[in-house]
Amino acid sequence: MNVSFLSSTAAVAALFLVAGNAGAQTVPAADTGNEATRSPAVAPAAPVSPFTITGSAGVVSQYRFRGISQSDNKPVVQGAFTIAHASGAYLSVWGSSASANNAVNIGGTEIDVYGGFAHALGRSGVTLDAGVYGYIYPGSRKAVGIDESYVEIYGSLTKNIGPVSAKAGVYWAPDQHYFNRFATASQFNVYPYAELSYAPTGTPITLHAHAGHTGGGFDYAGHDYVDYAVGAGYKWRALTFDLSLVGTDLSRADTRAADLALGTTDFHRAAKPVVVGSVTASF
Repeated sequence: MNVSFLSSTAAVAALFLVAGNAGAQTVPAADTGNEATRSPAVAPAAPVSPFTITGSAGVVSQYRFRGISQSDNKPVVQGAFTIAHASGAYLSVWGSSASANNAVNIGGTEIDVYGGFAHALGRSGVTLDAGVYGYIYPGSRKAVGIDESYVEIYGSLTKNIGPVSAKAGVYWAPDQHYFNRFATASQFNVYPYAELSYAPTGTPITLHAHAGHTGGGFDYAGHDYVDYAVGAGYKWRALTFDLSLVGTDLSRADTRAADLALGTTDFHRAAKPVVVGSVTASF
């Protein structure tokens, strides 16, 4: 899955923590006994809902999750929906289409459901975000004979300094059916990551970078690995255009055994560095 999307959702959720209601009270003029000079009655302001709903829809040149292609290096459509409360609690749904190859086959569709709580830590300027993330692959059992769905617990800390935002976090997949179904060497997985973004004041441009490490039951082709993404986004009205270099540190030698076993090059193709472009509409 696309981790940049996870950081945007957490950043949006954090904004609700400082939202407040402000309004000026209109005081009627003194009653002079003259109907013509009396101020008209002012209707009370409608109450502001503590809930905010946001969403997005986009087209991406390919779906990369933690550096590995989930769509056989082919274009996909993606969408998201989030409802957040002023307290910092939120619930989101995210989905993507996908294409299969010999290395990765998630059944054609991924639906993620996750919820958590984001809260500012005093006056430190640091925001804590934590929650539970569920990955659902409705067609995986039909495609590969095994339900590939699983759950992770996540947490992160974000600090904004002017136009710069720094984030560090971790996803932890505890012992669950996924690891037993695939008989993985490890019965859990840990994914620590770090992100940095820079949005120059007064410009529609955002520069961003991400790095993470997969270690445990989600190793790829028998190896733990580092994934990375470096790119730039340009916002125009409700649209965001993004171009990023996405890849892993897995070499052809790392994936050779898996490719030879299946007589394919798909393991290497899914992990090699590529340029990924996307257009996303937010609402």
